[in-house]
Amino acid sequence: MAADVSALEGIQLMHDEPLANYTFTKTGGPADTLAFPKTIAEVEALLAYARIQKLPLTVIGNASNLIVKDGGIRGLVIILTAMKTITATTDTVTAQAGARLIDASEAAYQAGLSGLEFAAGIPGSVGGAVFMNAGAYGGEVQDCLRSATVLTRAGELKTYTTKEMAFTYRHSRVQDTGDIVVSATFGLHAGEPVAIREEMDHLNALRAAKQPLELPSCGSVFKRPVGYFVGPLIQKAGLQGHVIGGAQISPKHAGFIVNIGGATATDYLAMIHLVQQEVAAQFAVQLEPEVRIIGEDQ
Repeated sequence: MAADVSALEGIQLMHDEPLANYTFTKTGGPADTLAFPKTIAEVEALLAYARIQKLPLTVIGNASNLIVKDGGIRGLVIILTAMKTITATTDTVTAQAGARLIDASEAAYQAGLSGLEFAAGIPGSVGGAVFMNAGAYGGEVQDCLRSATVLTRAGELKTYTTKEMAFTYRHSRVQDTGDIVVSATFGLHAGEPVAIREEMDHLNALRAAKQPLELPSCGSVFKRPVGYFVGPLIQKAGLQGHVIGGAQISPKHAGFIVNIGGATATDYLAMIHLVQQEVAAQFAVQLEPEVRIIGEDQ
């Protein structure tokens, strides 16, 4: 059955597009077909196109906590970063999935709303943050999310409450269902703008002091194991500064793997495997990736 091409009018489809152009690691193979929808209707059209053409479908946000393997991704890849409208009321901020969480936090500050300060430096998209229950400095998405609007893979628009999202540490229901987050509403409360800004600036200063923001990376690589901190475990394993290809365990923060030039996704994955192997052997601690790893081997 042929796809309804008219439904895709106005949507540019890019073919064999290197995803390294869009990931924070600056690595990743090509997408067979890549699209940047600007509206929910365009996402619906792309979903229908993928269903009719029987194409595998992959949805990506800001690609900040993501590794795309060097073989790339088959089928249709949708990147949501063109959907970035943010609006505020007296006690909420609603953001489309492609908006940066940083920008949602800034919008909250501009509206005199408190509750999103923890997100001031998280570079991911709102959709990605909801998908993985992103968090930092004692705050998580589940603490302030009021609702999330999603498109099911069948093209049905649904709204889930925080409880229905079934959040746990770095996990949400949409990881299991495949639903696509298209927007999120955060329930916030009135705050003192000066205090909000001070907290945001404080957290950003901590991030800049501790994290290797000057080099491409996939953000925090591993989930925090119960009773431990990842960085010190990797340091004690003697791996801080270790290099494989163009990937290095950051000398600034051992919980990050940075691209020091010419790294491939294969380099990143080899480093992840080495860290897991050594930490397990030396401390009997199993490190689980926090970073999302998708695509095919080369």
